[in-house]
Amino acid sequence: MAIVGDRNINFLVGLFTATATWVGGAYINGTAEIVYLPTRGLLWVQAPVGFALSLVIGGLFFVKPMRSRNYVTMMDPLQETYGNMIGSLLFIPSLIADIFWFAAILASLGATMQVILGIRSYLSIIISASAVILYTLLGGLYSVAYTDVVQLLFLMLSLWICIPFALIHSATESISYTATHYFYQAPWIGKIEKEYLGRWLDDFLYLVLGSIPFQTYFQRILSAASPRQASFISYLSGLGCLLMAIPSVLIGAVAASTDWNQTSYGLPSPLERGESAMILPFVLHYLCPSYISIGGLGAIAAAVMSSADSALLSVGSLFAHNIYRKILRKKATEKDVLWTMRASMLVFGTAAAGLAFYSHSIYDLWFLSGELVYALLFPQLCCVLFIPHTNTYGSAAGILLGFLLRLLAGEPSLKIPPVIHYPGCCLVDGVYVQLFPFKTFTMLFTLGIIVFVSYLSAFLFKRNLLSRRWDVCNIMKENSLHIPLHQLEKQDLQGTALPENHD
Repeated sequence: MAIVGDRNINFLVGLFTATATWVGGAYINGTAEIVYLPTRGLLWVQAPVGFALSLVIGGLFFVKPMRSRNYVTMMDPLQETYGNMIGSLLFIPSLIADIFWFAAILASLGATMQVILGIRSYLSIIISASAVILYTLLGGLYSVAYTDVVQLLFLMLSLWICIPFALIHSATESISYTATHYFYQAPWIGKIEKEYLGRWLDDFLYLVLGSIPFQTYFQRILSAASPRQASFISYLSGLGCLLMAIPSVLIGAVAASTDWNQTSYGLPSPLERGESAMILPFVLHYLCPSYISIGGLGAIAAAVMSSADSALLSVGSLFAHNIYRKILRKKATEKDVLWTMRASMLVFGTAAAGLAFYSHSIYDLWFLSGELVYALLFPQLCCVLFIPHTNTYGSAAGILLGFLLRLLAGEPSLKIPPVIHYPGCCLVDGVYVQLFPFKTFTMLFTLGIIVFVSYLSAFLFKRNLLSRRWDVCNIMKENSLHIPLHQLEKQDLQGTALPENHD
């Protein structure tokens, strides 16, 4: 009930909560910021289309095998196939991603409230984190799902009410004209330089495929009443994500078409002050009446809450069900698991709130942890669902070599220089930038390693080229005890006894 809502979540509620999970504070703020930036523009706004395609692909390929087997979390098939130890290792990137995600969106809200309302950021972070932790602790998935409905409706109405006031402000030029003409800055449609095409494609695939292996997504899918309903929720929530980006795109376009010297904000512009990340609340505050902008700020807070509670519930569910119940205490009762889930949400939520005070480094670490989920977790999930006979050796090799390859590509936020200079790698302002789609290459490399090592190890043990005493993961024992379902039914009908060992 707490994790998957007794698999009986109402269709409309499921649709709203699946949409609200992705339409968070970073989504609406980030979309407006990218449209506003002269070096980026609309063509670099990848999240709306990326998330929409991610949800459609998830509905087409991942929903049915996950929901029809009645899994409780995303980690269940991984532990079922590769064992609890590998499952616990794969829990780490997911845990880090959720905690940093929670911290990043709390930091975003804190910065917004400080600039617009004069409220100290630490105060809004503490209040917001406390509210999210409290109602998520009390109601589990149901409290998260029903608050998501209210938050998404409020977000949609508030932003759309602000749009007309921003468009008709005297300091704003027509956005249809500034889309293709240089006025106050470069056209907000933007352009993709040829040398950046590989990076653009890499980021896009990262958003499309890397958004699938998250518990926040599967938590909504696994709570649906049937696989068919789960698929429809996934498809329609993709459309919802796309539609919810429209107000942010318009606000970003308005910001790029505004003479800020004609507003109380004055000069220099937000771009020149390095405050482009705050462009959405700036438009609400300086281009809309105060009574309207307050509603818009409420929309930002609602967006933050709708994503923060999802991240908190996700990490609590994974820890309680897949770590505590399956590894630490296998005989735990339902009550024990529930209290462990609540305690873990309190601990992880408090940790995320603490990290939110270090907002400048949090965003970089969040993106890096998301890359690890894409490079390491997505190939593992594909293998257990679609590629038969992959085993623990392949999974372990994929984790180790995939992580190593990603590390060798370098990471500017951690001041790690690249050891591997992919084609197009160049030095920009003293920092190496990889223009080659290395994130997707790392993911495909990990996938290939899992399959290759799995089949190689099985071949070596089966042919006795390696002694079975060295089979520490017992993959041959598992194979010998496995009886296909169709053969089991046939033998039952014939009334014959099952063999002790069946390969």
